[in-house]
Amino acid sequence: MRRGEIWWAMVGKKTRPIVLLSRDSHLKTRKMILASPITSRIRNVESEVALGPEDRLSKRCVVNAATVDLIPKTRLIRHIWTLSMAKQDALDAALRFSLGLD
Repeated sequence: MRRGEIWWAMVGKKTRPIVLLSRDSHLKTRKMILASPITSRIRNVESEVALGPEDRLSKRCVVNAATVDLIPKTRLIRHIWTLSMAKQDALDAALRFSLGLD
């Protein structure tokens, strides 16, 4: 389990894809982890990173860095893919924008 991985997870009562945001050391030791949801609702804003079939997802979608959830690791179901370094860099930029760290 590593930062930048895409997983199927049980979020609320729904199974949906998410991207792991927690640092690798926390992913190994913590029971609760940070993640952002992947959604097909594309708004073309700075807090989104485009994803799609090249990321093993069925259609065009985005990871929404404006939403950061704390979820139990036990809710992770199945690893899908790991973001490329370029997309991880874009996600870092989207998180900085969303959190006002620029």
